[in-house]
Amino acid sequence: MNISEDTRTRVTLNEHGVDNVHSTDFPGEYPDFDDAWDFKKFKKNFRIDMIKMNDDELEFDMVGIDAAIANAFRRILLAEVPTMAIEKVHIYNNTSIIQDEVLAHRLGLIPIKADPRLFEYKSEGEDFSPEDTIIFQLKVKCTKNSQAKDTTDPDEMYKDHKVTTKHLKWIPMKGQDTIFKEGDLRPVNDDILIAKLRPGQEIDIRVFCNKGIGKDHAKFSPVATASYRLLPEIYLKSPVTGALAEKLQSCFSPGVIVIDTENGNKVARVANARKDTCSREVFRHDNLKDLVELKKVRDHFIFSVESTGILPPDILVEEAIKVLMKKCQDFILN
Repeated sequence: MNISEDTRTRVTLNEHGVDNVHSTDFPGEYPDFDDAWDFKKFKKNFRIDMIKMNDDELEFDMVGIDAAIANAFRRILLAEVPTMAIEKVHIYNNTSIIQDEVLAHRLGLIPIKADPRLFEYKSEGEDFSPEDTIIFQLKVKCTKNSQAKDTTDPDEMYKDHKVTTKHLKWIPMKGQDTIFKEGDLRPVNDDILIAKLRPGQEIDIRVFCNKGIGKDHAKFSPVATASYRLLPEIYLKSPVTGALAEKLQSCFSPGVIVIDTENGNKVARVANARKDTCSREVFRHDNLKDLVELKKVRDHFIFSVESTGILPPDILVEEAIKVLMKKCQDFILN
């Protein structure tokens, strides 16, 4: 059986299906090919390329691994990297129109800017302690603005009618004020709307933040999104010119196909296949579908990680790697 290298390393996108999607990361899948695990070969081929990074978003390429490992990183980022989140809510007074349980749920989903590596997990049944708990107080009462006249704008008519995360004030537990300074422990954003009040209504509560992971509750997940996709490849089997070139360009995401001018003729060229979303729109056109070949590199994963703001995205990836390393160590030892 003659198996081409392209079959082993590329996923092919056809008009009515996708070929070569199965994993090759084990011996015996293809005759006459040695796919046995080889650490030296893996070390030579594996690499990580940083593409884009800012305070909240990270994009990087992970090359030379199997889909199972790539997916392990994604799942760990979503569900097993710990964060601090509101776990208990003590409500002393709530005369707003929002029910107590709905208010508690809204508070629980507020991302808390606190490094979870500095705290311990709280044991079930144990009291709150400075090592495992952060306390915030939310005490707001809406009043009329006596200075407002001839207006129907609530922002001018009322004071403190919008309860937002800026009203959450950190209450240091014993010794915490020697470790953290004002502003270290706070909601990620100050403008998240919690409730709206009218004169006479008030909210008086205390919230208790503990350490947890996303597989216990989504509020502990440190990422807004964590996803990956295979690197696209686009090949033009023959030159595409004139009006057909413009039609081809419209079938792909912006920036994928550019049109050059050669000897007065428009000629299509693949400029950046990475930007393609693999819609396969080109296969809907009979005069184009035989001119293009769409593939994906099987072991080249483009990762996108968007943090909720609790920790920088590069730190989240580091923590995910540590979690996977510990899982591997536990598996070997046990």
